Amino acid sequence: MYRLNKKALQILRAEVQRCSGNDQVSKIEQEIVIKRLEQLCLEKGSPAKFDEMRDSVVDIYPQFSEKVLKQAAKANKSPGIFTTVKWATILLGSSAGMLWLINLPYPMIRWPVAKTVPILLMPSYINMDYHYREAIKNLEQADQLINQATSPYDIEQGSQRAKEAQKNLDNLPVWFLGYYPQTYCNFFGCSWKFTVDEFEAARRRVARIDAIAFQDRNAFTPLAQGEMALKLARQEYEKATSIKDKELAIASWQAAIDQLEQIPEATFAGETAKTKLKAYKRDIDNARIGTFIAAAQEFDLEAEKIQPIQPKAASELWEQASKRLNQIPTENPRYLEAQRLLAGYQVKLKTVADPRSGTYIEAAKEFAIAAAKASQNPPHPVVKWEQIEKLWQKSIDQLEKIRVEEPGYVAAQKLLAEYQTNLGIIETRRKDENEAQASLQEANEQIQSLIASSPTDPQQLKGKIQGVINRLRTIKAGTTAYAEAQRLLISAQKRLQQ
Repeated sequence: MYRLNKKALQILRAEVQRCSGNDQVSKIEQEIVIKRLEQLCLEKGSPAKFDEMRDSVVDIYPQFSEKVLKQAAKANKSPGIFTTVKWATILLGSSAGMLWLINLPYPMIRWPVAKTVPILLMPSYINMDYHYREAIKNLEQADQLINQATSPYDIEQGSQRAKEAQKNLDNLPVWFLGYYPQTYCNFFGCSWKFTVDEFEAARRRVARIDAIAFQDRNAFTPLAQGEMALKLARQEYEKATSIKDKELAIASWQAAIDQLEQIPEATFAGETAKTKLKAYKRDIDNARIGTFIAAAQEFDLEAEKIQPIQPKAASELWEQASKRLNQIPTENPRYLEAQRLLAGYQVKLKTVADPRSGTYIEAAKEFAIAAAKASQNPPHPVVKWEQIEKLWQKSIDQLEKIRVEEPGYVAAQKLLAEYQTNLGIIETRRKDENEAQASLQEANEQIQSLIASSPTDPQQLKGKIQGVINRLRTIKAGTTAYAEAQRLLISAQKRLQQ
């Protein structure tokens, strides 16, 4: 490093010329000072400082400017670290900016550079290679995490990998597909020589995985809600002290299971729910059957207490107990226990004096009496027989309401057999009456026809009269038409004998 640099020399020389005159002596003085300064420029060593510069000029030019000396001393200082860094930064920034410009994804810029200085495009090649490899890696990881998920965390991670793969694909310029940077790939190897169709297939795959992840995340909400509702229902069931509270808890429990069954099976949450539902259904079945048996036993205890004073209410309680026990399926382990209880309750039902059976029997007898009274003094017209028939049917309906387990069942069956026989007789009488009226009407029509136009042939006339006689003979005794039929029959027979 020279002791005086050119910039400092120029500053000092300009001041020397200003201080020097135009005469011969002044010129000699100027040359002396200039030579001193040039000598410093030729010497190597540490930079000359303010005092040394002043000593070189002050003996000849005492009026030499202190300000100029300071400027020269400042200019003569060696460049510091900051200055070096500044210029290095400027140079590096300019180079980076130029490199960024030529690596932009614009073919009009890249093609000329690729033909002349392809090495300058290496940053973009490295970037594309990186994003392609990352896209493939993230896509495979997303597919594995989503389709082979073992927990909600896998779904979340799979969704994140799909988003990262999408970002990687977005950083692969579409115009670059099919373009093969020979120089870069010859040295570093490339795996991203793929077509537009493959690129679009990758995008569709990302979209499909993202949609599956979205559906899976949405399905976790009803899964969590259903499991929470089921947990609360089980807690309510365990805390319940009455049968009613337990049944309400079981209803809430079943509603939670129904909610879990509605989760789509294609989702991870649906598969999880399907696996858990087996245990949930087993637990609720056990709880429900336990409640049935407990309720039946509770009804039995209450029925035993009130049987002496309220037999009807006791019977209803045993019926409720039997109804619950009948709901227990045969494959349940407690089925035999339920059947033993059911047999006992049915025996108790038979021993209860239920006033309903007596009421039904009394009502049936009243209808029977009314029917018997209406049947007196036959024959009767069809309309009346129909009324009598309805009375017997009502009597039978009352008796059929009495169940097998009721104490009046046997007596009711005896009356039922009698009343059904009576009903059959009435139905026959009604049918006979109906047919008799029809036959009488037909016979009268035939007689009127003969009167209106009697055949001239005696044999033909006798044939028609015989037809009337045959029709009249079909009318049975005990009908309202029988007396009239007999009168017409006698008249017809006399006419036939003439």
